[in-house]
Amino acid sequence: MMAIVLFLFSCGSKDKVHPSFPDRSMMPVLRVTDVVTMISDSGITRYRISAPEWLVYDKAEDPFWDFPKGAVFERFDNEYQTDASIRADSVVYYSQRKMWRLSGNVQANNLKDEKFETDILFWNQETAKIYTDEKVTITQTDKVLVGYGFESDQTMDKYTLKNVSAIIPIEKVE
Repeated sequence: MMAIVLFLFSCGSKDKVHPSFPDRSMMPVLRVTDVVTMISDSGITRYRISAPEWLVYDKAEDPFWDFPKGAVFERFDNEYQTDASIRADSVVYYSQRKMWRLSGNVQANNLKDEKFETDILFWNQETAKIYTDEKVTITQTDKVLVGYGFESDQTMDKYTLKNVSAIIPIEKVE
């Protein structure tokens, strides 16, 4: 009789999850702290990515990597000096879509030493485009441009600033 009772209780639904375990899609499969990774091109170190924390959510409906404490991306010249960079307070990479979302105090410098500042920026690796609909401030050597909306190639050398609201000349101090 006892075997029958145990058998009946063990034949319940296989879909039940113990309540103390959270939804697997919202649990990171990987958590790494103090990340620094180098990326090479043809055997030469060209890029460095650093972040205080990296979380990988591979079971989410739209799998993503989360850098909740921000990240810094740097590009090196032939002398291993940083010639372009981008940083943000928070970064999310959607791995299946190959889409980056940088938010909070986003700052970038391109190869022409122009400085870009905004609150949110998207980088689509599939289309090799960077864009935002938010306010963007671009500091060039002789002026500051302010606009709402921005599109660029991924090097940020060929770009369009939309809805320009200000062009402020910079006086050179000698």
